[in-house]
Amino acid sequence: MLTGLCLVSEAAELAARRHSGQHRKGDENEPYINHLAEVASLLASVTDGADAELVAAGWLHDTIEDTDTSRDELAERFGARVAGLVEEVTDDMTLAKSERRRLQVVDAPKKSPDAKLIKIADKISNIRARIFFEPDAEQKEELADYLAWAEQVVKGCRGINARLDTLFDEAMAHAKDTL
Repeated sequence: MLTGLCLVSEAAELAARRHSGQHRKGDENEPYINHLAEVASLLASVTDGADAELVAAGWLHDTIEDTDTSRDELAERFGARVAGLVEEVTDDMTLAKSERRRLQVVDAPKKSPDAKLIKIADKISNIRARIFFEPDAEQKEELADYLAWAEQVVKGCRGINARLDTLFDEAMAHAKDTL
């Protein structure tokens, strides 16, 4: 079984391959892998690099949701804990966006502590990506909507890691300053 740096490196490599060609929403057309790298980096930073499985799950957190990767494949390659964390933060893409959002708010307080950390890191990265220099009215409206929803989700995830909570608050404040 992979451990430590090898586990994280393998997770990053699989995430890069599975998300190849995907881009983030927005004007920048940023490669999607940048989002995964930011989530994993946030998790590594706020835990002082002490949990390779959590960081690996950060790299992989969207693979089940956005690619043809299965939980079983992740479990076989990265172990049950990593696969379980990825599954725990995966939305059911067969549901409408409004229902997926509603369920994230309702389910956030019920998540494991580590899944809550991934959720907060994901929201920080998504907020940062939605901040534009001189945003137009549509971008401001989309950002305001996202911020209101993200705040509800994160409310149910707080209290696990003070550093991550602070980074979320900083991202929110910066984003609100652009509205």
